[in-house]
Amino acid sequence: MSLSLNDIARLSKLAQLELNEQQAADALDKLNSIFSLVEQMKAVDTSGVTPLSHPVAAWSDKLSLRLREDVVSEFNHRDAYQTPAPAVQDGLYLVPKVIE
Repeated sequence: MSLSLNDIARLSKLAQLELNEQQAADALDKLNSIFSLVEQMKAVDTSGVTPLSHPVAAWSDKLSLRLREDVVSEFNHRDAYQTPAPAVQDGLYLVPKVIE
């Protein structure tokens, strides 16, 4: 996949960027090189390669990540936090309508 200058103009308009011709050409070159790299990576056969649980596992089998137990360590203080609020309903803060 490669982009054209028309694509860059459309993207810059969507991103609300003002690019001159040189900046658009530079952006085109950079984005096309990124897409080229992605296409090269997609061409690599990765069948038979097991996914890594963490990038560190690629170069060190001895390093294991210490995982903590998934337990609740904080208590629900919502009622105490919402006590000073001017308006609350069903556990949600009520705010004045801003947009008509």
